[in-house]
Amino acid sequence: MKYGIHQLLFAESLTPKDLPVMDLTKDLGFDGMELTLFDPETFPIAEIKERSRQLGLRLNTCVGLSSKHNLISPDPQIRRAGIEFMKLLVDITQQIGAENLTGVNYAGWGYLTGKMRTEQEWDWGVAAYREICQFARENTDVVLCTEVVNRFETHFLNIASDAVRFIQEVGGQNVRVQLDTFHMIREEDSFSDAIKTCGAHLGYVHACESQRGIPGTGLVPWESFFRALRSVGYDGWITIESFDPNLENIAKLCCMWRKFADSPKQLASQGLSFLREMERTTMS
Repeated sequence: MKYGIHQLLFAESLTPKDLPVMDLTKDLGFDGMELTLFDPETFPIAEIKERSRQLGLRLNTCVGLSSKHNLISPDPQIRRAGIEFMKLLVDITQQIGAENLTGVNYAGWGYLTGKMRTEQEWDWGVAAYREICQFARENTDVVLCTEVVNRFETHFLNIASDAVRFIQEVGGQNVRVQLDTFHMIREEDSFSDAIKTCGAHLGYVHACESQRGIPGTGLVPWESFFRALRSVGYDGWITIESFDPNLENIAKLCCMWRKFADSPKQLASQGLSFLREMERTTMS
């Protein structure tokens, strides 16, 4: 396994002055870091690429698409804007040498219609994502990972089986499913069954506790989770995603109203130790 930490535990953005969080990530023993691409116009591409090279730190990127880039919007101009925006993010991901572009990158994050997903929305999403994946395949080595999230953040992909169907209809070798234990505990009937449903389509994992605290302190069935990963031969990224409630904007977006550790560093360090020990005891 390769272990990563999410940038948003330490910093809301990654400007040049924030780059020391990459050093901290390496010092804590992580293999890589997941970086947000919310504001690509100010993203310091050259500085990040050089810092990761110096540190030997591998990178992944993520985004939660905004309403103006919603790939399942009934407005064709918004869908087109989303396609072009995603192509830009694919380019940036390639330029910094990152491996995967993850997240709610198939619909507006938080976009809810008040109804179940429609076949029309499905067709819009598949068509848009297919164009994005073709662009990525023809121009980069980037793999796109579609994150399955809970019902409060999207009505489009809430369970693993829907995500598998989605990427199969999109087609191509550069699209995978992303699972997140925080969302799985709210939506799936079984952690093991969800992972086995993904099988070889599983491309990225967020290892988050049920309350977004330190992995191992909540309700996630970690033993069965790791055993299921072993059963499908998964050996990819396991990234801890949590957020510092002192980061005002992200705390508001992700509803972080209390502390789950004495510090972000403690959450990351203890979480990493727990996950590595869980891997050792369940997958050896």
